[in-house]
Amino acid sequence: MTPRFSVSDFLAVVNQSLEVAFSAVEIEGEVASFKVNQNKWVFFDLKDENGSVGCFMSVYGLRTPIADGMKLIVRALPKVTTWGKFSVTVQSYHPSGEGSLRKGFELLRAKLDKEGLFAPERKRVLPAIPAHIGVISSMQAAGYTDFITILNERWGGMRVDVAHVQVQGEAAADQIIAAIRYFNESEHPPEVLAILRGGGSADDLSVFNDELLVRAIASSRIPTLVGVGHEVDTTLADLAADVRAATPSNAAQIIVPDKREFIAAANRHLSQIITRLDVNIDAAQQETGRLLVRSLEAAERRIDMSLNQAEQQRRMLAAYDPRAVLARGYAIVRGVACVGSEITIQQSKQTITAEVTHVAANE
Repeated sequence: MTPRFSVSDFLAVVNQSLEVAFSAVEIEGEVASFKVNQNKWVFFDLKDENGSVGCFMSVYGLRTPIADGMKLIVRALPKVTTWGKFSVTVQSYHPSGEGSLRKGFELLRAKLDKEGLFAPERKRVLPAIPAHIGVISSMQAAGYTDFITILNERWGGMRVDVAHVQVQGEAAADQIIAAIRYFNESEHPPEVLAILRGGGSADDLSVFNDELLVRAIASSRIPTLVGVGHEVDTTLADLAADVRAATPSNAAQIIVPDKREFIAAANRHLSQIITRLDVNIDAAQQETGRLLVRSLEAAERRIDMSLNQAEQQRRMLAAYDPRAVLARGYAIVRGVACVGSEITIQQSKQTITAEVTHVAANE
């Protein structure tokens, strides 16, 4: 007997059958008729040379820009809508092929650059020698191993906290975002955050062009360094970070100095200080010697001057000494100059007592 359904029941049965047959499918094709409706819903067709299928998703799932002509691989659930149209609900997607990856990259780069996420004035300087480092990477990756090895060789002794995450694949971006949030909300956050992954194809590195991840890096309160891929690779995460490292190994070289070079530089600096001190001491000794000589010379001049003054005073006193006057034949007469009085006459070698017999005024 042929089964009979109402329209809604029929659609429900068809969708149940699709869910059983296809829990999720991946579809690859070229984007056409891309549009965003009411800033909430995204619609586009995915087509190839022989067919086309409608795609639907929330605007919040739009992690990288989509444009007509791009090739995408979407992970989606097939369903028949209530108005009988077959479509797929997109769970995730990523560009397929170098051309589409590049187009998506340039579209998002222009958008975020316009918002100022890559502006040089936003960049912060990393601490000179951090004591606490946060690392976001896959611990199985060679890039992580290189980073830790070089970090310990160059400096060592610092605290390194690691958030083990996937660095490629659908879950990678969300895991890295969660790790950034974890470190930023930590009670004792690290002084610098390093996001690392080794080399890979453009598709492998595309996770670091995820819009939400790029925004998370740009908004991190912790100064952030990104070391992804090889030197020739540039991702939007690189542009949003405070510092970009060419490789994970280079990231370690940027974060900490080489202790051997540091010690050598410290020794050179100490040697320069000692040399300057020696020069200053020599100069001070020479200046002290000059000052001492000048002081002694000045003291000698003052002594000579004092001796000369004393000699002049001695001569002056000697010149006015009564004994000197007597020695030249003069005499000192003491007494009252009147007739009959007694007077004494002092000469240099004798004193005479006499009586005044006559007093006459000088003309």
